[in-house]
This record gives sequence, structure tokens and C-alpha cells, in this order.
Amino acid sequence: MQVIDKSSDGLKRSFNVVINADTIEAKISSRLNEVGQQVRLPGFRPGKVPMNLLKQRFGEAVRGEVLERTIDESTQAALTQKAVKPAMQPKVEVVKGAEEGQDLEFSVQFEVLPEIDATDFTKLELTRQKATVDEKDYNEAVERFLKGRRTLEKTDEVRPAKAGDALQVDFIGRMNGETFDGGSMNDAVLEIGSGQFIPGFEEQLIGAKVGDTVVVSVNFPANYPNAPELAGKPAEFEVKVKELRVVTLPEMTEDFAKSIGDASLQALQDRLRFDLQENYDRAGRMKVKRVLLDKLAETYKFQVPEGLVDVEFGAIWRQMEQVMKSGQLDDDEKDKSEDELRKEYREIAERRVRLGLLLSDVGQKNNVTVTQDDLRKALTLEARMYPGQEMAVVEYYQRNPQAMEALRAPIFEEKVVDHILSQAKITDEPVSAEEIMRDPDVDDEDATSTETAAEKKKPAKKAKAAK
Repeated sequence: MQVIDKSSDGLKRSFNVVINADTIEAKISSRLNEVGQQVRLPGFRPGKVPMNLLKQRFGEAVRGEVLERTIDESTQAALTQKAVKPAMQPKVEVVKGAEEGQDLEFSVQFEVLPEIDATDFTKLELTRQKATVDEKDYNEAVERFLKGRRTLEKTDEVRPAKAGDALQVDFIGRMNGETFDGGSMNDAVLEIGSGQFIPGFEEQLIGAKVGDTVVVSVNFPANYPNAPELAGKPAEFEVKVKELRVVTLPEMTEDFAKSIGDASLQALQDRLRFDLQENYDRAGRMKVKRVLLDKLAETYKFQVPEGLVDVEFGAIWRQMEQVMKSGQLDDDEKDKSEDELRKEYREIAERRVRLGLLLSDVGQKNNVTVTQDDLRKALTLEARMYPGQEMAVVEYYQRNPQAMEALRAPIFEEKVVDHILSQAKITDEPVSAEEIMRDPDVDDEDATSTETAAEKKKPAKKAKAAK
């Protein structure tokens, strides 16, 4: 095998590989001999088929098989010989050698992973918001907890409905006098003030009594995600009130605590405080992570492979196309041309790739690993998101390595971030519960891998439903 360097420009590399004809023909003959031991042809015993007949019957197919295998093996050998790490699968093209008696020559084009010098994070200075649970926070958490276990009990009391009541209703929705798909339902339970229905719907039922028929007029939200064709349009709903129900909250008692699996009322109270503090700590951690990623993006400006940026940008732009198609562009983007938006999101893609490569490099150099126990915990949490289908979810991931890898990637990222944070100088800043849970830019649940605060209002958030 002869390896001939062709070009080296930044991260781009190319070389040609030449395999002499004798080597190729020897491999083809060897493979034909193997075929001859296996095939059965009329008039010949296995292993006794003449070579010229084997070439006639199988030569073309065997040549293609041998060339493909030789190219794959030689490409890997050449990359190993040159001690380079391609960022993506190399592009391989045959220059010559498809004909008998010719040397095989093929070109290999690829981008290498950049050299990254990021080993000392002790000079990083970060501020982490820290909130502690006070009595006001705790009492509000208890109220939310009890509301989550509320019951809606039918009452025969004859009175107008008020905020906080629940109504069982039938309704028919119309636009311009015509019904529309998804606009009608029977025996719907509507809790006034819950915000579960279209804005303005629930409030118009205040004062209604059982047996009343109320016409509710609303406008669908401009960014209505469930049915984009309805977004921004006016509609009327004919609502028949069938039952009045009152909301009843359980009381925080010993018996209630034990009924939901806690050892005592004190154990339940301690659990609620612990969970609330854990939520605050998790929110603070997410915020300091985004600040960290911003600092890393500002600090490390190494060149990134264009091929990886192309892939990342493609994924982002497909989401953007959905956003534009549904008319959900942010106000600050509506006046921008497509070229301007492409440029903006191309920069976002490059930023994400750079951060991804940086975190991967830090993880590898510091032996950060994802254990089977980590994966089991992640899979358990994923399965719990589908009550009643837990086993099906687990089996799906066990049968699909790519899906399991999708669980591994965020775990690895979080471990690398923890490694960097363990080295950085972090100053805790006491803040209120409202402050630590408030994020006007990017919701914690919408933050994606290597997404930073500087990427606020980007497609990963706006096109969440399109993922």
C-alpha cells in the first residue's frame, strides 16, 4: 500500500492510496477459491469448479466485493498510519482500478478533529445563584402538592359557578358558523381558573348554573401549537353546563401522609422541603452551566470541521423551516431575510459544534465515563414518563443502540460540566426563590445540549414541538 499526500488546508486533508494490481488479483483469486468450495454447479463436485468458470460466473461480483473491502481496510490502515482522527466518515472515490490488471487507486478526503488545549479550568470564576427554602416557599409548595391531589366532587348545590369550581360540560366550537375538527367534546371537566382551556374561555363560565347554555367567544392564540391552522382566529363555543363540582383538598395529617406512602406527617414535610431545595439547587446548577458554556465559547476559538457544522446547521434549519411555516417567528426575526437568518443560525451551529468538541475532549482527557448504572437510572427516569408503558419503553431502548446512545450523550455532558465546575472558582450568590426559578431567556426544560444563554429564543426552544 502506498499513501500519497494530496492536500492539507486547515482541518481538511486528502491523500490517495495505491494498491498494486498483483495484490488485488491475489485477493480476488483467493476469494474465488472460497466461492468455489461453497457453490454447486452442474457437472462439477464442490471445490472442483475450474477457475475460468468461476471468473465467468462470479468474477464481477467478487471483484466488487474485494475492492470494497480493500478500500475500507486500506483507508483505516492509512488513517492509523498517519495518526489522524477524522471528524466524520471520510469521502472515498475510486480514481482507477475497476478493471482487471490495473493498480487500485482511490482518494480519501476528510476533516480532522482540531487540537484543543483545555486542561486547566482553575482560573474560571463563576457566580452561582443559591436559594434556601423559607416558610413562605414551603407553604406554597404544600399548597401546590395538595392541589395536585385534589378531588372534584359533584354537588347538588344550586348556585352560579365561581372561580375555583369545576364544571362538567358539553361544548361545540364553530368558526363562521361552521364546526371544525377538534372543536367539540362531551363530558369535558373544566376547572375555572386552571388555564387549561383557551385564554378567556374559562372566565366566561363564571356565573353559569347547571342546565345553562353559554356562548363563549374567544380568539385562538397567535402561536397556538395544537392546530396551527386555527392560530389567531376567532371562534364561538356553545357550552352546555351539566354538573357543578367543588374542589376539595386533602388535609396534611398523619393518616394522609401514611396513605401516600410516607412513614409519618413529619417525614412527608421533610420530603417536601428536601424536594423544594433540590429544585432550587437544580435551577441554580442549570444557570451556572449556561454561564459556564458562555465563558467556554468566548474563551476557546479553535477552528471546527465544516462538515460537522453543516450537519448541525441542517438540523437547526429544518426546525426553523417549521417555525416559519407555522408563522411563529419571533418579532425580532420577522423583518430579517432568509439569508440573514441562515447566517445567524449558522453561527449558532458553529458555536454548538465547538462546545460539543470541547466538552468531548475534556471528558476523554479526564477519563469521564458513563457507567451502566448511569444508563439504568436514565432509562428508569425515561420510562417513568410513560405510565403504564414502562416495560415497552425499556425494551425499545434495549433493542435500539442508537436510542441508548441518545441517553448516554447528555449524561456524559453533565459529568464533564461537573468536572469543570469542580475546578472552577465558584462564588455563591444568595437570591430569592422567585429569582432562582425565573429565567426570561431560556426555560430550563428547553435547554439543549451545549445551548447557552446567548442562544435565547433559538429554534431549539421555539420549535420544541417539531422535535
